[in-house]
Amino acid sequence: MEVYTVTVATGESEYSGTNNYIFVTLVGEKGESERTLLDNPGMDFCRGAVDEYKVTSPRPLGSLLLVRLEKQRYWVEDNWFCRYVTVEPPGGDKVVFPCYRWLTGDIKVDLRAGTAKTQRDDALAQLLAHRRTELQDRQKIYRWVTWAPGIPRCIDAKTEADLPQDARFENEKRSDFEHSLHYALLELSLKKFAILFGKSWSDLDDFKRIFWKLKSPIAEYCMEHWKEDWFFGYQCLNGSNPRMIQRCKKLPENFPVTSDMVQSSMAPGTNLDQELKEGTVFLLDYAILDGVPTNTIKGKPQYIAAPLCLLYQHPDDGLMPIAIQLGQTPGLDTPIFLPKDPPLAWLLAKIWVRHAEFQVFQVLSHLLRTHLVVEVFCVATLRQLPAVHPIYKTVCSSGDEVEISHNVVRVNGRKGEPSEALDWICIRGFVCCAAFTVTYYGAPSFSFVSGMVSLYYQSDHDVQGDVELQAWIREIAQEGLADTREELSTLLAVVVFTSTVQHAATNNGQFDWCAWVPNTPCTMRQPPPTDKNAATMEMVMASLPDVSQSCLQMAITWHLGRAQPDAIPLGHYTEEHFTEAPAVALINGFRAELEKIEAHILSQNERLELQYLFLLPSRIENSITI
Repeated sequence: MEVYTVTVATGESEYSGTNNYIFVTLVGEKGESERTLLDNPGMDFCRGAVDEYKVTSPRPLGSLLLVRLEKQRYWVEDNWFCRYVTVEPPGGDKVVFPCYRWLTGDIKVDLRAGTAKTQRDDALAQLLAHRRTELQDRQKIYRWVTWAPGIPRCIDAKTEADLPQDARFENEKRSDFEHSLHYALLELSLKKFAILFGKSWSDLDDFKRIFWKLKSPIAEYCMEHWKEDWFFGYQCLNGSNPRMIQRCKKLPENFPVTSDMVQSSMAPGTNLDQELKEGTVFLLDYAILDGVPTNTIKGKPQYIAAPLCLLYQHPDDGLMPIAIQLGQTPGLDTPIFLPKDPPLAWLLAKIWVRHAEFQVFQVLSHLLRTHLVVEVFCVATLRQLPAVHPIYKTVCSSGDEVEISHNVVRVNGRKGEPSEALDWICIRGFVCCAAFTVTYYGAPSFSFVSGMVSLYYQSDHDVQGDVELQAWIREIAQEGLADTREELSTLLAVVVFTSTVQHAATNNGQFDWCAWVPNTPCTMRQPPPTDKNAATMEMVMASLPDVSQSCLQMAITWHLGRAQPDAIPLGHYTEEHFTEAPAVALINGFRAELEKIEAHILSQNERLELQYLFLLPSRIENSITI
């Protein structure tokens, strides 16, 4: 009689334990063990517990292939989250079988050992059949649906209840998510203001009435400096959406700014034409908003503009706005606003640009380019890569999130190739500003994933011959994009970068830049001005969000942008999907590189009045979790 020592680890989150029956069967090359009820004296499978059992077999099983877990109801249904199972054979080494999933209902689950394997690494028919069965089962659960034309496909689920348990928020996460917005409205005394829909604030200082408890150093700095031109330019580079700005070598035909118009904004001894050639002129173009239907809230129409904004890198003053047009079609009703115009006219024009920035930032840069495209990769990964696959393990960060994103999506009518995600920065003409981010995050990300790729793919032929990997790529892009190890590494590096660093850059600062509502208004209640000389404070206040809308903007941006209580930093994993030493060494090396980046960023920020800490590795989550 052979006796195997089995340990079973239960999840640590709320309700992870179970009172149901749990059975185990060990499956080896030479046979199976007895189906054994796991039952020690006292309570088994409590939250966070690691329980040990003895499992017998009438004969040696040989190399262990699978651990079969079965859950059966005892009186009432009680779901169970299993982290992992370990098996120590007589006289042999312990083998880890990762699970990290919920077992719901009466269910049987076969677990593979933790060593990552592509399909070519599995020669036994039993293991190949297990891969196929796992994917077939997942493809029945995770189905595609088209939500709207031009939007990436998403999972076929209308509510959270339609999702499998593994894809839902954990109970603590759900509770925190539901109560944090309630806290923002009640505890911050916003509720008494939130009911005042349609009522304008009296003046700009009135916004301070909701800006008394929830603050941040950057939000307070915004309140003090938001009217200043240099701070407007600063936010184009350091705010939540630096992707909008581009170098301007030639003025757009629909933006007829003349050299005389902006001469007073130029440094002595130069002019607009010369600075265009020098590459010190930049453009914000919100053409994507042109013609977008406006919303109506409680019977009151809201307004939107598609502005163009010209900026100049002044040698003494920094990046400064020098001309604004609040529409894509020039004309008498679409004047070009200048810094020398009446102060309120220039201020209102800048507010309109910042309003357009809010729309593009939240809908495109944040929602579309991180959240919605991440879902594409999540669903494709679950449908096409078994849990034992090395790429699944590389991108998988937790049981209900996959640390991946996607840059192959139609945006503005074009489809992007994987390498374009990095080339885009150069195309926009901002290599100097983007060098830090690409160097300090892109390089370690590429080194990490290329190390993983090289560990499991010895040649480009191996990449091309991995049918599961190629099915994964086809499901994402409808065409194969990764035929070599380098291409696969590039794709994975962009994927990891986008869903971690890029999401942190867009998400983490939204309260800081939007809490002072006039700096980045969520909506505008009057149409864009058509006469520079008609701007008044009454027009400004009537255009800005009303009392109710201001409260919601402050509460929601705090709710979404705050540090999550269960945040797991980039490079750290609560689930150990890799068990082999070379892969673990690559993960540890990645963490060491991130620690160097953290120290460098802190050192660089010591001398800054306004610190930029959104991309500290310790503040970047290892996946999108909200």
